[in-house]
Parts: sequence; C-alpha cells; structure tokens
Amino acid sequence: MIITIFAFTPAGKPLREKLSTLLEGRGHQILAERPAASLRERAGEAFRPGSALVFIGAAGIAVRAIAPFLRSKAEDPAVVVIDEKGRWAVPLLSGHLGGANELSAEIAELLGSRAVITTATDINGVFAVDLWAKACGLVIGSMEKARDISMRLLKGEEVLLLSDFPIAGDLPRGLRAADAGAEEAGTAGIRVSIYRGEASCLNLIPRRVYLGVGCRSGVSQEAVCSAVTEALSRETIDIRSVAAVGTIDIKKDEPALAALCRQKGWPLLCYTAEELRGAGNGFTRSDFVFSAVGVDNVCERAAFLASRSGVMLVRKFAAGGVTVAAALGEISLSFDSREDRQ
Repeated sequence: MIITIFAFTPAGKPLREKLSTLLEGRGHQILAERPAASLRERAGEAFRPGSALVFIGAAGIAVRAIAPFLRSKAEDPAVVVIDEKGRWAVPLLSGHLGGANELSAEIAELLGSRAVITTATDINGVFAVDLWAKACGLVIGSMEKARDISMRLLKGEEVLLLSDFPIAGDLPRGLRAADAGAEEAGTAGIRVSIYRGEASCLNLIPRRVYLGVGCRSGVSQEAVCSAVTEALSRETIDIRSVAAVGTIDIKKDEPALAALCRQKGWPLLCYTAEELRGAGNGFTRSDFVFSAVGVDNVCERAAFLASRSGVMLVRKFAAGGVTVAAALGEISLSFDSREDRQ
C-alpha cells in the first residue's frame, strides 16, 4: 500500500519516523510529504484512491484536513489516526474497501498498541459484503445496496445469495443460497454475475471478461466504444465485468483503442500474429484479415488468449470498422478466508 504519514506535533515526529521504517519493512511504500502551505493542502495531494493517509495527532485536526476531499465510499482512500503516544490506531475512513481497518490492525501490531475498530459488521461479527467483494475482486454494483444488505444482516434478517459461479466454503451466517431455477431467485438480495442484474438486488460483478478488438486504422474512439457497448449489450454482459482488452501488436498505438482503454482503465494486451495463430482453431475466419495482418481473426483469438483459454461469450461482432469478441476467464470465489467469513 502507498502511505503518506503526517505528524503535526513535535512529539509525533519521532513516531512518524519509527512507523515509516516499520511499515516499509512490511512492504509498504511510504511517500514523503510534498512541501505545501498547510496540512490541508498536503492531505489533498495525498488523497488518492488506493492510497492511505496516516495522521499522528488529534482526530479532529485530521478530519478537518481531509473534509474538503471526501468523495464516496468507493473512491476515498484509507485514513487512519494515531495518537502521538502511539497507543491507539483509529480507522477514520474507508475501513473496508480502502483497507483502513486492516492497516490500523497492522499498525497496532507494529507499535504494540490497540486498533479501535468501529465498523458495525466487524464488532458484531456479521458478514461484510463489501469486504468479501474486495477480497474476491468483485465490482460492487451499488454501495447503497451494499449498505442495505449490511443493515439487514445486522438486524438478523436472512439474505438470499444467487451466484452464477461456485463459491467454495460454508455460507456465512445470515446468507442462504438461492436456487437459480426457483421462484425465490428473483428475490435474491445478492447476485454474483457478469450479466446485468435486477435493480432490486446487490449485483457483485467479477471482472473476468476479456475483450478482443480489431479495427481499421484511423477509426474513431466513438466507433470503438459503440461497437464494444453493443457487442456486450446483445448478450446482456455488464461492461463493468471487463478486465482487459486484447488486440494484435500492430494496433498497440491505434489512438482510438488506446484512448478507450485509458478512459475505462482497461489494460491493453498485445499479441503478435504468430501468437494469435497459436490460439488454435475454431475461430471465425476472414481471408481479408489474413491477407492484411497474417492471421485469419484478431478479435476472437485475442479475447481467447487474454482470458487464458477461457470460454467464448461473444463471437466476432462487427460494426463501424471495429470487430469485438469476448471471453470469460477463470473465476475463483471462496468464503474460506478469515476476512470473508467474519
């Protein structure tokens, strides 16, 4: 984890140096504070998704420093406060998704102090759906519905879980598996699927769909985006399930494709014609494509390779000078770990 540690009292500075060394020893990256006019400005520079801020000093000062930068539970980084004596480590923000609870526990272990966890699901030993989703790499369709699920579990209500994929381990207390073929499937509180789900339930989406894309030179970003969206929509695949995009290496610098991947945060995986040919047989053949790039199909073969020989979900779809295919990579889900079981 990338961590910035702030000490705003003279007594807290030695603790900052000590903690920096200890956390680096655990493999964390500690960023130096950038010169700025105020603690608030320094906090703003460090306030990035996926990072962590550790304040040594009064909790109130830390709260005022981060207040202008709060966005949402899904985006805010982990924020932890430690008193200047190092006795208490308190997660203030993003305890589950950002990892503040886990970081607080680690800091407490390193300093021989105590972590003060206030998250309701943790202190009541209730299954935390957002924490489990994070551990399994699932996209949370709605943070509001995730909160509602937690509230139902805290009240002792039963929540039905419907999953398109096997989940290893025993179901946590409060969850019951819904039968996909039964009427109760429509009343599931949680659904794990790559397909667009019901608006009434919490949809958890595995990011295990790999796109293969081919396109003519000079195609627009709008054309690429439109083709991808339509190809997935025809199969009701949730676009949030996309993990990466594969293509032929001669298209690695195609502006429209590169721009779309940057916008969506999708890695672009590039393969040579020889690698694509090595994917095997059974793909849609195009003599024109073969004469142009040396392989009979780019999109299907690229999706297949990107998914590591996964299951083809979308065969070659063509629109506006763009071809799109999709394959499903292996999905592994489990309730076995301590974090998942609560």
